[in-house]
Amino acid sequence: MYNLLYIAAGAFCGALCRYGLTLVLPVQENGFPLSILLINFLGCLFLGWFFTAASRAGSYPPHLRLMIGTGFTGTFTTFSSFTVDTVKLLENGFLGTASVYLAISIGGGLLLSWAGVLLGGRIRIPRSRRQS
Repeated sequence: MYNLLYIAAGAFCGALCRYGLTLVLPVQENGFPLSILLINFLGCLFLGWFFTAASRAGSYPPHLRLMIGTGFTGTFTTFSSFTVDTVKLLENGFLGTASVYLAISIGGGLLLSWAGVLLGGRIRIPRSRRQS
């Protein structure tokens, strides 16, 4: 039961952050959803880093991983908005913009996830905190 509360707390914060960024970076005149792209990029980089660093350090309690990884990042990023925005671009005749958005989103997301994993792997763990 407590795990659900941790996930809900993280999700609440993630939703507020995503909403705030969509207000700061509205959809461009050509329909390009810049805010969703940047949100998903940040989420890919962060999640790759967080789970790699957390598994290396071994000191993050499971409820914190649920709150930050599943709750916050899962709600902050948005695959459904990404796909709906792509469909909207296609419906409005922006085939080129939709293609670029699709390629940048997938390629950039993979690269940033990988970069996050690499950054997380560079975390130095003090000997006193390493598991035997």
